[in-house]
Parts: sequence; structure tokens; C-alpha cells
Amino acid sequence: MEKIERKSADFVLLLDLFLLVGLGIITLFSASSYYSEKIFNDPFYYLKKQSLWIIIGGFLILISSITPIDILKKMAPAVLFVSFVLVMMTFIPGLGKSVLGAKRWIFLFGMSFEPSELVKFAVVLYLSVILSKKYDRINDPVNSILPPLIVVSVFVALIYLQNDFSTAFFILFIALSMFFIARVKMIYFILLGTVIVPLSFLLLFTKEHRVKRIIAFLNPLSDPSGSGFQVIAAKSALINGGFWGSGLGLGVKKLGGLPEAHSDFIFAVIGEEMGFLGAIIVITLFVIFAWRGYTLAFKSEDEFGYYLAFGVSTVIVFQALLNMAVVAGIVPATGIPLPFFSAGGSSLLMTMLMSGLLLNVSRKVYG
Repeated sequence: MEKIERKSADFVLLLDLFLLVGLGIITLFSASSYYSEKIFNDPFYYLKKQSLWIIIGGFLILISSITPIDILKKMAPAVLFVSFVLVMMTFIPGLGKSVLGAKRWIFLFGMSFEPSELVKFAVVLYLSVILSKKYDRINDPVNSILPPLIVVSVFVALIYLQNDFSTAFFILFIALSMFFIARVKMIYFILLGTVIVPLSFLLLFTKEHRVKRIIAFLNPLSDPSGSGFQVIAAKSALINGGFWGSGLGLGVKKLGGLPEAHSDFIFAVIGEEMGFLGAIIVITLFVIFAWRGYTLAFKSEDEFGYYLAFGVSTVIVFQALLNMAVVAGIVPATGIPLPFFSAGGSSLLMTMLMSGLLLNVSRKVYG
């Protein structure tokens, strides 16, 4: 432990994390103050909650950045089991609660938690351990591919049953990307594709709200006051921002014209208040995160560190890309939050925990 603590973490990554968290809390306060005042009679409601999560997240970064690698490996089965139990709890009446149509939350003792956020971390940690153990025989379908694929499929199925198609598909994407960098033969991806692609389309069109989201994406004006309202409002906010923006705190779309402005659509508030320049700054911070994260992965001489850094970087970076793409109208609405920015303790805590793991890998790479 002392040896690990003396090693230096990636300073650029650490600075980037400080900027992401700092800009995130400032933006969240601007995006949520009106809504907080209206609903909770306290403009600082979300600011105080998010600040508390940041403090807790800071401890998680510290702990995960200095925990010995061997202990992390041993923790994988326990983290996977806890994730499974928590996901199952969302189906228990009285504990699980439906929010915006998806029953993916646990409410207990006045607190709420979204288990699917923990699942993202659990799957990355579990696959990092399994793939690093079997890297020399990775193309053995029975012993190396099928067992972890079954584990991931169980989680994907459970999260889909929560009526959370986007998160289920995202977790599957993360798993497949890790199989890809593990150099699994392309023939197995083709075989999986023959099952996954038609099944995904079938499941996608089994719920009315998913169909409406696709229609709203293709033609928002077909239902401008319904399914297309959020898409139109987000695009309008980005356009209103221009190059310089209207000024921090001076945006108007968050005043009721943009649902979930403090959550999934906070990037629209960034675009309106800080303009194209502000949006580019945020994108640049995530690009730097991706640069440092993937650099750590490919510089790591340890197989576990390689998979862990790649998986963590992919989870955070691709969530950010997907969220910003939704706001810009490039892909249909998903419900995926913007890491470090969107309101919500579950997402922020897991994001900061995984960021600490990247710093942990960097200690071994640069220490």
C-alpha cells in the first residue's frame, strides 16, 4: 500500500477531473435553480445534493485510486453479486419505483439508488478480471467466451425488464467492446450479430414510447407538443446560444420549456448559456479524458490494467458522446446522463469511483 501511495498519478487526468467536476456543479446549479425553487421552494436544493455526492465521490476516488490491484481483482465477484441483488430489488413492490416509465430505482429510508449504474462498473471490473486471466486462450468459445457472455446477458435482460432499453443496450455495447479489444475472433461477433440485431429491433418496437422516440427523432414536428417537444426544445436552446451564449444563468429554456434540463438534457443548457464556445470546452474536456484513459490502457503492461482502463474510459466517454448526440438530435432520446454534469448521485458516484480506478492504473503506468 505504501509503495502504491508514493507513486504519482496522471496529473493531466487529475486536472481534467477537477475541471469536469467543477464545471459540472456550476452548470447544474444554473440549470436546476429555477426548477428547485418551483418544486422544493429552495433554489439550492440540487446544488446541495450534488455537492454532497461530490464530497462522497472524492473519497471514492481516493480509495479506488490507492486500492492495490490484487484487492480489486478479488472484489469483482462480490461487486457482481451485490449488483445482481440490487437489480433484483427494483422488482420488489415498495422498494422498486418507476420513474418516467422505467422501474430502475430503489427507494429506501428516504434515499434512492439506480442499480444499473453500479452494473456498468461491475461488468467492467468482472470482464477485466476474466479477460486478463484468459487472454492467452480467449478464442475458446466454451471456457473463455460463453461464461462471461452469459453473465453479461443476464444483467442486460434484467435491466431491459426494468423498461430501460437504452442502458441495457449500452451495457451490452461496453461488454462487446471489451471482447473486441481482447482480440476475440470476428466470426463470433458475426454469430452474435445474427441474434442481437434482429432481437434488438424486435424489442425496440415492443413499447409505444420507444416507437414515439424514434418518430420524434426522424420528424420532431410530427408531434411538436408531445414526443417531439423535448427534441425541438433542446435544438432551440443550442441555436439560441449562438457562439458566445446568453450568459451563465441567463438561459430561458430551463424555465419550463425544456424537460429534464438539470438531468439528461443539461448539455442543452450549456449550449444556450455558454454557446458554441462553452459546448466545445465541455467536449474538449471529455476528449482529454478519452486521450488519457485510452493512453493508460494501451501503455499498461498488465492485462488487467489494460482492460480496466479501456472499459472505464469507454463507459464514461461513450455516455458523454451519446448524451450530447441526443441533445444535438443526432440519435433518438435515450435517458443516458451526461457524466459529471447531470443531476443524480448514482451516476456521479459511479463515475467518480471509476475515474479513481483510472488514476490507480496511472500510478502503475507512470509511477
